[in-house]
Amino acid sequence: MAERDKAANAFPAPGAARESLNDDERLDWLRLIRSKNVGPTTFHELMQHFGTAAAALEALPELMRSGGRSGPRSVVSRDEAEAEFAQAQRIGAQLVCLGEKGYPARLAAIDPPPPVLYVKGRLELADKPMVAIVGARNGSAVGQKFTRMIASDLGQTGFVIASGLARGIDTAAHKAALETGTLAVLAGGLCSFYPPENAELQKTIGDIGLLVSERPPAFNPTGKDFPRRNRLISGVAAATVIVEAAKRSGSLITARFAAEQGREVLAVPGHPLDPRAAGTNQLLQDGATLVSSADDVVAVLAPILGSGATASATQECVAGIEDRPSAPSPRLEGSARQLVIDALGVSPVDVDELIRTTELPARDVQIILLELDLAGRLERHGRQLVSLKGAS
Repeated sequence: MAERDKAANAFPAPGAARESLNDDERLDWLRLIRSKNVGPTTFHELMQHFGTAAAALEALPELMRSGGRSGPRSVVSRDEAEAEFAQAQRIGAQLVCLGEKGYPARLAAIDPPPPVLYVKGRLELADKPMVAIVGARNGSAVGQKFTRMIASDLGQTGFVIASGLARGIDTAAHKAALETGTLAVLAGGLCSFYPPENAELQKTIGDIGLLVSERPPAFNPTGKDFPRRNRLISGVAAATVIVEAAKRSGSLITARFAAEQGREVLAVPGHPLDPRAAGTNQLLQDGATLVSSADDVVAVLAPILGSGATASATQECVAGIEDRPSAPSPRLEGSARQLVIDALGVSPVDVDELIRTTELPARDVQIILLELDLAGRLERHGRQLVSLKGAS
């Protein structure tokens, strides 16, 4: 492979700008993220080690075998990836990889960012500053009226309004921002309409706004997919506004993700006797910024936007990683693997502590963890914490 081709397919750091990939390279990224036991974290680890998706795909079978996996083929074929890619093209959607045009700028800075997304609509909205507005699916009339007001005012100020296309508050936010710009993150694929009553709204956003999904086009969501969507809703935005939320609600999950991502969390106070206000009032007690109008949101974001930190999140991590050639997986002795396995247990442990405990080179430990992960034997908990599945 020529040096220029290596550079074009080299993996960028989160938020770093990159050249556009060609269709063959996008298919390699798609095959890798769709392969068995490869989630965003594992994808990033593989790309850090092997430099290109093609090299990582070539290494996958051996990594899986070394980690103890046996059974049917687990690497997605090119034909399967092409079929998924073609389905997206038929509905006018595009596959964008991390750092490419159409990939929401701030989403690239979360840890870990989704490697690939399907997007449909106005790609230029992905680079504009965004505010997420979410809330109860059974939002009150007053709550929905306030949502329409704040979404419209923020849109007029220049913000794209992001939400999750759910009933109630999400729907009110999207509709109020249709003319100024709205982004909908879907739990399912772009061909899946959920909730069904928002099918027309979803189609409209796909025409004049922007639809975003990390799932295959025909994927139908289940309950576990909505928290995953919520992580992306907060991830695309500089701030998340919670309008109404019960004590246990998906909106509070979105607020938690926003806080973990270092984004601003704001909440609208509600009547103490309304259960839909219990979650938002608790957020305010915990330190969220009170919102009574769009001006409150603008006041919080003005210093951040003024510093240029939110104007283009693709410039937040421009240092990047060095372009590197494809690196073969080191040949590790079985004793090294056993050292790592013995050091793991059901309780999460920091990867750095594993390296200190085993006294193995960091690269060897990372490769062994990749092998276990790809074999379905490792649990990743975020913040570099890992544990062994099924440990006694």
